[in-house]
Amino acid sequence: MKPRQQRMLAMGLVGAGIFIAAVLTLRAFEENMMFYIEISDVVEGNTPKDRNFRVGGLVVENSVIRKPGELEMKFTVTDLDAELTIFYNGILPDLFREGQGIIAHGQLNVDGNFVADTVLAKHDENYMPPEVGESLAKHAATKSTVKEEVGNTE
Repeated sequence: MKPRQQRMLAMGLVGAGIFIAAVLTLRAFEENMMFYIEISDVVEGNTPKDRNFRVGGLVVENSVIRKPGELEMKFTVTDLDAELTIFYNGILPDLFREGQGIIAHGQLNVDGNFVADTVLAKHDENYMPPEVGESLAKHAATKSTVKEEVGNTE
């Protein structure tokens, strides 16, 4: 082989290696990516199939149901527009309580129930997870706009 052909072969192999590495990296990102879906969208059925995703909202007062001595529980979260019941089997964070903002990671089961494998609670009284805060603000703004429109028509 001539030196020019060797350089061309080397450049081709390097290019192919970079392409394969990029494809593998993008595939790994796609498989591990977890989307945040608003509760209203989950209730409407706009969720990824057979994939984990995150939902977040405020834990509804008096919605936490747990049998004494068991880790299995269910509770309801709201985005001020819709409510979603979450089933969880495990130890909850210490800061988990009704009326607080949480994010749950999991997926819908065949019955359409959200089964969480991780529940995250805010870490102090001043913090709200950004996704939850934006979702709640959006739904609160929608409700106030509807109330203003209804008030103007009366």
